[in-house]
Amino acid sequence: MADSNSFTSHLIELRSRLLNSLIFIFIVFVISYIFAEYIYNFLVQPYAEAVKDDSGTRRLIFTALHETFITYIKLAFFSSIFLGSPVLLIQIYKFIAPGLYKNEKKALLPYLISTPILFLLGALLVYYLVMPLAIKFFLSFETLGTNTSLPIQLEAKVNEYLSLIMRLIFAFGISFQLPILLNLLARIGVVNSDYLKKRRRYVIVIIFALAAILTPPDPITQVGLAIPLLLLYELSIFTVKFIERKKEKENPDNA
Repeated sequence: MADSNSFTSHLIELRSRLLNSLIFIFIVFVISYIFAEYIYNFLVQPYAEAVKDDSGTRRLIFTALHETFITYIKLAFFSSIFLGSPVLLIQIYKFIAPGLYKNEKKALLPYLISTPILFLLGALLVYYLVMPLAIKFFLSFETLGTNTSLPIQLEAKVNEYLSLIMRLIFAFGISFQLPILLNLLARIGVVNSDYLKKRRRYVIVIIFALAAILTPPDPITQVGLAIPLLLLYELSIFTVKFIERKKEKENPDNA
């Protein structure tokens, strides 16, 4: 009976924490929709910077009456997930923390801190490097008109541009969680540093294949995702090796 009451209380606590997270995300969604125009201006900035030196007039267009409204809804949803995810992680940590030993809490805390930081690094890479380079690449296919042909000029749609940059931010942010995943697998004994070193050739192929799936069909964004992931994989090998050495010092008899 006591176990049943304890299980019920845990479910109630979990529901409460998830509900609090959803309420926070909803509040952020409402606020984000109110300030959607400012979020729009921020996300459009890479495009504006990439084309500011062009002699022609650049603009973003929409071709449906409801397109801007739907776009603002997407921006608000994007912002609420982006800003609400750390709160959700904190609530999950607070739920499981009472059942952990002190050393387990100490081991888990760096991952809790690193997760949003790595996601933010991926987002910053997209915003400041990948998108400007990709835009320049796509614009290079424009042609001037002649007496026998019409010019080819980009007329980017608001919805398509914002969908692209938001998709890339999430793709890079989630992909940048690779060190977290590999280190957690190492802690529970699924992989070790030698295993990761021996599988490096296969991982390179997998990373480039993953980059091709998650990004548009252009070399800029694909390489822009693949190279950081390869560097993060190498960093993961180093950190896993560090974890192994730490375990050996703590348990010299098992070394």
